[in-house]
Amino acid sequence: MDARRSTRTLLAGLATAALLAGSAGAASAADASPGAKPAAKGAHDGARALCKREPKIDKRIDRALKRLDAGKGRRGSVARLQQRVDNAKKAGHTEIATFLQGRLDTRESLKKDLHDRKKDLAGVKTWCAKNDAGKAEK
Repeated sequence: MDARRSTRTLLAGLATAALLAGSAGAASAADASPGAKPAAKGAHDGARALCKREPKIDKRIDRALKRLDAGKGRRGSVARLQQRVDNAKKAGHTEIATFLQGRLDTRESLKKDLHDRKKDLAGVKTWCAKNDAGKAEK
C-alpha cells in the first residue's frame, strides 16, 4: 500500500512539474514578443527602497553588534559563548566544547560581517544624500 502511495505521489509531482515547465516556456515566449517594451536604463535597482530603509538597517546592525559585544551576562554575546566553551573544556566535555566552539567561530565571523556591512551602509548613506534618496533616476 505504501509503494502505491509513493508511486502516485511521484507521478503527481512529475505531472505538476511538467505543467509548470510548459507554462514557464509559454510565458517566456510571450515576454520575447516584438511588442514588448524594454526596461529603462538603471530602473528598478532598488535604490529608492534601500535609501528609505537605511536608517532601520543601521539600527538593526547596531543592535546586533551591541549584543555580540556585550559581556558574559548577556545572552547571545561572544563573551558568554566563550565562557561556555571554557567551562565545557574544564569539565572534560570535549564533544560539547567542540560543538560550542563551532558556534563561537560562526558568531565571531558574524561580528566581522556586520562590521563590514556597517562600512558598506555608510557608503550607501553617502550615495543617498548625494542622489536625493534615489529619487532622481538617470
